Amino acid sequence: MKDVAAAAGVSLGTVSNVLNRPAQVSERTRARVHAAIDALGFVRNESARQLRSGRSRTLAYVVLDAANPFFADVARGVQDAADAAGLAVYLCNSDEDAGRQTAYLELLEQQRVEGVLVTPIDPQDPLLDLLPRRGTPVVVVDRGAGPNRCSATVDDELGGDLAVTHLLDTGHRRIAYVGGPMSIGQVTDRLAGARRALERAGAAPPTVLETAALNVAEGRRAGERLLGLPAARRPTAAFCANDLLALGLLQQMVRHGLRVPDDLAIVGYDDIEFAEAAAVPLTSVSQPRHLLGRTATELLLEESRGGPDHEHRQVVFAPELVVRASTRVRPT
Repeated sequence: MKDVAAAAGVSLGTVSNVLNRPAQVSERTRARVHAAIDALGFVRNESARQLRSGRSRTLAYVVLDAANPFFADVARGVQDAADAAGLAVYLCNSDEDAGRQTAYLELLEQQRVEGVLVTPIDPQDPLLDLLPRRGTPVVVVDRGAGPNRCSATVDDELGGDLAVTHLLDTGHRRIAYVGGPMSIGQVTDRLAGARRALERAGAAPPTVLETAALNVAEGRRAGERLLGLPAARRPTAAFCANDLLALGLLQQMVRHGLRVPDDLAIVGYDDIEFAEAAAVPLTSVSQPRHLLGRTATELLLEESRGGPDHEHRQVVFAPELVVRASTRVRPT
């Protein structure tokens, strides 16, 4: 910076203002300083600036599963809001591993990020409350939170209710729920919504096929288990906790020569791009993925920059059912 100041014929303070508070410097002087920066190939030392300010120009998003396109869409919303605020984003993948999530949260705190967005395995993790008390704001994404924490989420119980109500309306009474592990809150919330719809209709509880993960391979394995059930009590429809499971289940049905939706109707969740592009376009519960990420980031910036008067907000979006060819009205 001293070299830049000498080359531009200005003070060191003026160079600092050009880099950090450009509105305080005349346009002519800014141009002279930037010309000196370009000529010298100067790159500011962000680590030194971070030491001085005690905070980096970054935030982080700890996702549950980076392989799931749903989280990629949420992350794009995070990135857009961060770009608008002049911040970079660290993307961390917990991969549904509680130990890995803890390690990331501790590392990000050490990096002095401006704040952390997280889709937690367990929203009651004490570390999510400890970080804000130590100065690193935390906003929960795609999970509900109590009044002492900001969050942006979708009403998953309503989503499960919408999915199963649709299957009931299309004539199904034996319905399976495919999802897991049950330690993930979204999975249990969607199941709760499914149960609510069945109870309201006076129908039997769902056949629950718990999976070890929320991916295509587990959807295929669930399909094998479903096909192994006696035909007389085999479900005629399945509601899956996400679209990846639904796509795996769909693959398995086609592989065994069954027709979707004639032999098995399928509803997914998230409405990722691949849902519409499937061999049999998938009915799915749609979430506002990009809006979810953008809103969560805006909440984080409000908390980070709001001072002691900040009030926590919990934003809840309503899901919508998108009906496609994997479900249709059954003949009476």
